[in-house]
Amino acid sequence: MTHSPNSSEAPPHPGTPARPAVPPQSGPPGHPPATAPAGPAAPRRTAFAEGADRLRAAATTEPGRLRVIGAVLALLVLAFGAVAAWQTSDRAAAADDVLHSSQPLSSDAADIYRSLADANTMATSGYLAGLQESDATRERYEADVRTAAAGLVEAAANSSPTSSSAATITRLNELLPRYKGLVESARANNRQGFPVGGAYLRTANTTMQEQMLPAAEDLYQKENQRLRADYGHATPYPWAAIALGVLALAALAWAQHRTYRRTHRVLNHGLVAATAATAAVVLWLVVGHSLARSGLDGSYDHGVRSLNVLHDARIASLKARSDENLTLVSRGAETKTLQDGTVMDAYDWAYDQEIDDLGKTLGQAGSLADDDAGKAPVRVAGAALKEWTSRHALARQANDSGDYQKARDQVIGTGTDQARSTGACFDSVDASLASALTHETDEFRRAAREGRGALTGLPAGSAVLALLGAAGALLGIGRRLSEYR
Repeated sequence: MTHSPNSSEAPPHPGTPARPAVPPQSGPPGHPPATAPAGPAAPRRTAFAEGADRLRAAATTEPGRLRVIGAVLALLVLAFGAVAAWQTSDRAAAADDVLHSSQPLSSDAADIYRSLADANTMATSGYLAGLQESDATRERYEADVRTAAAGLVEAAANSSPTSSSAATITRLNELLPRYKGLVESARANNRQGFPVGGAYLRTANTTMQEQMLPAAEDLYQKENQRLRADYGHATPYPWAAIALGVLALAALAWAQHRTYRRTHRVLNHGLVAATAATAAVVLWLVVGHSLARSGLDGSYDHGVRSLNVLHDARIASLKARSDENLTLVSRGAETKTLQDGTVMDAYDWAYDQEIDDLGKTLGQAGSLADDDAGKAPVRVAGAALKEWTSRHALARQANDSGDYQKARDQVIGTGTDQARSTGACFDSVDASLASALTHETDEFRRAAREGRGALTGLPAGSAVLALLGAAGALLGIGRRLSEYR
């Protein structure tokens, strides 16, 4: 017997799959179901961080450690070579400046000063001689003016247009023709017997003493400062390079010791080669700079210092000779009151000061000279100075007693008595100092060349050896790495 189903729904078709039951949904009817919020996305790692992780992971293995050690050794040796090349190149350039630039320019500045002072001396000597002025005196005056002018041109070419030296050179170039014009006016009036010639000469001397010579001395001092600065750059040891070299040697020694402990092999050829190259650079650096420093210090102590003192002595002798002449030219027109109330001729007083300075500087020059060839001309100058002061005392006595002609003859000489004048003593002092200056200049150049020569090839050599050392370190570590393949 059949029964009809209780439900009115049709039974499912045998071939249709049954739909899954939907779980009950919360919320009001007609709204979509709520979804759970998504969590924050993980930050994306940078390539640097991933590379650091790989490097850290690689360093935990022996091949990885060897690669790091090789890279550090190579970089350390290369850094040492680069710093050594840089510092030695800088010092070599400063030594070149000492030899070829600053010291010659310092001597040129001293020559400008000497030429101006000597021109003033010859002008006063020619004025005293009057119509009897010799061709030699006139030619020496003209030569001094030309030398000073040429020196100013050379100094201008080697100075910055905006520097204080350039302003000093410009000032001297303006004053030199003015001074020469005053001297020519004094000479022309003197030859015609006009007393106004003495006023022109005193004005020329004032221009020289109060404007031109101080400016020339300032230029000389600036060039000396430049010379000392070049010495200051050329002589210090390259401590940064030496410290890096010692550090590189210590690192290479540690790497070889580490290799020996792990392999029981005494030598690693690559690391030994790197150590030898680095040690060679360190040794070359220390020895080369020690020799360079010794040569440059010698060139300063026995060359530059002696030259400075000799220049001072020569300038003092020129000033003294000019003041001696002007004492007779002025005839008491210029006076100076001393602290005790004594009134003296201004030029006679200045002569005494310059002669005292000359005696002191000659003593210093004799003590600084380190061989007989340097001492001999200083001794001759000292003997001539003594004779000069003795003859000058006689000329002063004659002038004070009113015998002007006798005083004049004892100062500039006449005819066969020329050799017995104070002028002859001055010429002997000047010639002796010129000879001493030539000798000390040669001494300076010899010592400075030796010092500069000790640095020859060091910048390039240190760079090449450092490259070889870095290559040796990499090859030595590479040989160990090949054992893991």
